[in-house]
Amino acid sequence: MGKYQVEAQQLLEFVGGKDNISMVTHCVTRMRFVLVDPSRADVEKIEALKLVKGTFTQAGQFQVIIGNEVSTFYNEFTSIAGIEEASKEDVKEAAKSNMSWIQRLMANLAEIFSPLIPAIIIGGLILGFRNVIGDIKMFEDGTKSLIEVSQFWAGTHSFLWLIGEAIFHFLPVGITWAVTRKMGGTQILGIVLGITLVSPQLLNAYAVGGDAVAPFWDFGFAKVDMIGYQAQVIPAMLAGFTLVYLERFFKKITPNAISMIIVPFFALVPTVLLAHTVLGPVGWAIGSWISNVVYAGLTSTFSWLFAGVFGFAYAPLVITGLHHMTNAIDLQLVAEFGGTMLWPMIALSNIAQGSAVLGMIYVNRKNEEEKQVSIPACISAYLGVTEPAIFGINMKYGFPFLAGMIGSAVAAVISVGTGVMANSVGIGGLPGILSIQPQHMLMFAVAMLAAVVIPFILTIVFAKKKLK
Repeated sequence: MGKYQVEAQQLLEFVGGKDNISMVTHCVTRMRFVLVDPSRADVEKIEALKLVKGTFTQAGQFQVIIGNEVSTFYNEFTSIAGIEEASKEDVKEAAKSNMSWIQRLMANLAEIFSPLIPAIIIGGLILGFRNVIGDIKMFEDGTKSLIEVSQFWAGTHSFLWLIGEAIFHFLPVGITWAVTRKMGGTQILGIVLGITLVSPQLLNAYAVGGDAVAPFWDFGFAKVDMIGYQAQVIPAMLAGFTLVYLERFFKKITPNAISMIIVPFFALVPTVLLAHTVLGPVGWAIGSWISNVVYAGLTSTFSWLFAGVFGFAYAPLVITGLHHMTNAIDLQLVAEFGGTMLWPMIALSNIAQGSAVLGMIYVNRKNEEEKQVSIPACISAYLGVTEPAIFGINMKYGFPFLAGMIGSAVAAVISVGTGVMANSVGIGGLPGILSIQPQHMLMFAVAMLAAVVIPFILTIVFAKKKLK
């Protein structure tokens, strides 16, 4: 008899039986179900199981928090239920049947940007480090920076730009690859397409409007400017989607015997032409409009209101999945303005939700079973992953979630009110300060303090008043 045979049998019954399970997989701590009819799952009975530490539904998946024993439990569960093992990707695709169209759109957007996040985070840290050693005058009575007094650090500063440039200026290559990867296109064609948007023979997009005169391709009847789309997000996404759909179209109408020649040619060449004549200029205009609107909101007279609303509402956005759209906006802000004021508020929201859990750890300090869930959730939130904190603790009780939202709003007002700007997207928790531009680190630290203290105190106060 297996270690968790009884609990596995009970969970199978409480989720509605085998016929109510479309697919199931697991992650580090959770069972992740795609249910045929989610309403058949008896949440109260499931959460009453001693092994279960909480449940929540996100992105069309009914998730049951088990803990570190989840892999062993999963094996016994699938054996008892007679269900075949499914990959996380299969479960994600199946879960989309339980989503609204906007949730599906955001899920697809998230899956495009997810593979790029590690590089973007590293890029932000590198830019931050270069700013510290290159811009802060901390030697010879505050007149020289580190690179001005040390050849080693001057060389390091120059060398690190090789990586920073590769990540941010050539970002369209990563985006077009990620689009083709997600949409099932030919990935090498996506890479080639991305390179055609940032080729060295093209004039850097950010030189346009200055003294530089753009070269052009002369087709006799028309001229096309040779302008690149370095660091641009939307032009690359539009080009990537166009490539995928053209490839699908020509695959359908081309005989297999010649498809290896016809499909790549008629998918890639027209896409590159469209990218430099229509998609690029249109995408640039859309991206500039979005970034200008957001930047105006963050720097206007009512920036405090914009910041407060965003800080208060970000955690609820995480529940819906709509928060994934901020990645594209952040990258566009970095491209247009050399940094983003939006991402620091996201990091502060994560910290605030973690601090609300910290408050619950204090409230339930004598409850050893509760601490098994709350302590890892708190640590996870402080390191930028808030789902265990939000769904495992804060949403379960309600008032910690509200406390985190209030603390996040206050911290966001402090951050935006003092002009805090990040080099790029970073680690969305306490380590996020490493991605903040050096001149703003002190005020971001103040905002972080607010994001820690306010939710912690409010959670304890709400708990004493037994707020539901």
